[in-house]
Amino acid sequence: MAAFRIPWYRILSRRQRPPLFWILALLALAFWLFDGGLSSFWRAQKDCQIDSIYDGDTLRATCGRKEVKVRFYCIDAPEMGQRPWGRESRDHLRRLTPDRVRLVEHETDRYGRIVGEVFDGDRSLNLALVESGQAAVYPQYCDESRFFKAEKRAKERRLGIWEKRGLHQRPWEWRQRNH
Repeated sequence: MAAFRIPWYRILSRRQRPPLFWILALLALAFWLFDGGLSSFWRAQKDCQIDSIYDGDTLRATCGRKEVKVRFYCIDAPEMGQRPWGRESRDHLRRLTPDRVRLVEHETDRYGRIVGEVFDGDRSLNLALVESGQAAVYPQYCDESRFFKAEKRAKERRLGIWEKRGLHQRPWEWRQRNH
């Protein structure tokens, strides 16, 4: 017995084809928007009260009624044990950070911290730390060119951690050697 096959163009009349096309096109656009096209627009955003700043890339905040620990997205600041750079980075972040911020969540890390971008109005504090040379771009966890461009400018100007060469410029390597 031969398989019963209907050519695709006979399934729908000519009048039915354009609406189907537009429905499929809109569905494709919706998937693109939700899956990365405007992903930062769709990410969870919260208004938060700053509780404490531990180091140059980690803080505690209260968002709504929930206390959270936030690890800054895309950057890595010197550890507190990397004197004096760790303290300088933390103090710089404390000076930049207002009492209330907007947090844009990217993910949760293996330690249960929210990995996110912290904003004072429209200003990204993550990016501000890189621009001022107080943090390096963490290439393993960052693919956004704006961070790499800011780091390049800070290096050219020899700001912060870029003033002198050393492991403070690559905190991820310092942690591997000291843990």
